[in-house]
Amino acid sequence: MTTPQEELLPATRRALLHRIAVAQTKGRTPSLVAAVVRDGRPVWHGARTSVDGLGPDENVQYRIGSITKTFTAVLVLRLRDEGALDLGDPLEKHLPGTGAGEATVAELLAHSGGLAAESPAPWWERTPGSLRPELADVLGKQPLLHPVGRRHHYSNPGYTLLGALVEKVRGALWEEVLRQEVLEPLGLNRTSGRPQAPHADGWAVHPWADVMLAEPAEDLGRMAPAGQLWSTTGDLARFAVFLTQGDDRVLSAESVREMRIPAAPVEAADVADGSAYGLGMQIQYWDGRLLVGHSGSLPGFLANLTISVEDDVAAVVLANCTSGPLVAGVGADLVRIVADAEPKIPGPWRPLPEAEASVLELTGQWYWGTHAFALRLTPDKGVSLESLSGVGRRSRFRSNGDGTWTGLEGYYAGELLRAVRRPDGTVSHLDLGSFVFTRQPYDEGAPVPGGVDPEGWRGIG
Repeated sequence: MTTPQEELLPATRRALLHRIAVAQTKGRTPSLVAAVVRDGRPVWHGARTSVDGLGPDENVQYRIGSITKTFTAVLVLRLRDEGALDLGDPLEKHLPGTGAGEATVAELLAHSGGLAAESPAPWWERTPGSLRPELADVLGKQPLLHPVGRRHHYSNPGYTLLGALVEKVRGALWEEVLRQEVLEPLGLNRTSGRPQAPHADGWAVHPWADVMLAEPAEDLGRMAPAGQLWSTTGDLARFAVFLTQGDDRVLSAESVREMRIPAAPVEAADVADGSAYGLGMQIQYWDGRLLVGHSGSLPGFLANLTISVEDDVAAVVLANCTSGPLVAGVGADLVRIVADAEPKIPGPWRPLPEAEASVLELTGQWYWGTHAFALRLTPDKGVSLESLSGVGRRSRFRSNGDGTWTGLEGYYAGELLRAVRRPDGTVSHLDLGSFVFTRQPYDEGAPVPGGVDPEGWRGIG
């Protein structure tokens, strides 16, 4: 993969290099590599290393830990899109006898299935997967710690179950299914379950002295779908483009978008730090910017994939140390540096190819009670409805092709918008989930719920 670094301004490239240099030095990590994607293309790669000579390039593998979960989630969404399962299905329907079967597929994807965070001792990340050959060895005697569906509780065993679900439905090993259905179509040829040269070695750095200890690189066995993979900044840059745009060979743009929507109950601590979880993707507000992606860690390695869909900028950060730089913060900073220094240039405005008269006449100002709203056509043949005061409910609506529209976001997500016409064909009002929108506030010529005072508008006196 080429890295056309000349596409970024010199000052931007220096700011990116400075950020990873500070992270590698202060984080005391043997090496740190990073990449930035903009407009669907890699535009920068940087590396810092404690070894003299050239730093690792975009083809050197690092272990990516829980970013593996996002790959597993893609496989599950593929099964859903094919009709092999429904996200609302209880696990028991497809994978009976686990003891955690009441959790739905969606709840497992969103870490709200009530399962424990870890498998029973010994610590699975630093011991051979052969110690846990069966699902029962991963789940333990009491898999559920919380009521199913009631709270977000991050669970590595939950993704082990999802990997087993993929294997049961596909009739093949998780890693083989992943290779055939995701890695090969997306050209992720340097992503694998086991390290392939050239790859970094994992290290623990002593907390009080500048000395290192080699970390074991265990095969995680059953736990592989939760954290097994090795990858590169080059491959993860391509994966970031896929998670932004979709790829019909793997997963549609609409299904990828669904992964980025919060799907787990949010607790008080999550509200405080502005974080949520979708279907295999972490979601967070960082300095006012909405970021999605995933972090990962295993003994000897730290990894982060951060995407700002609105800015169309993504960053990958990989390091080979057990603890050190906050890679999620580094990733967010790399996105911010590029997005702030070189903001996305919008595409040129173009007029719609056509606009039906029956829809065009609906545009303009409407009132819900005394609240003023504007209805506009959108380039995708939908409409948008937003408050003219700048506060309050707003939504985009998708055309259903029959003169009605379905809400896509916010309070009106899933709600039906339709124009109600009089016998002579003129528009009486808009109906939105039983709310009546009229051309004038409390228009007495429309069926305003509760009626309109016959004395009309008046002052005090």
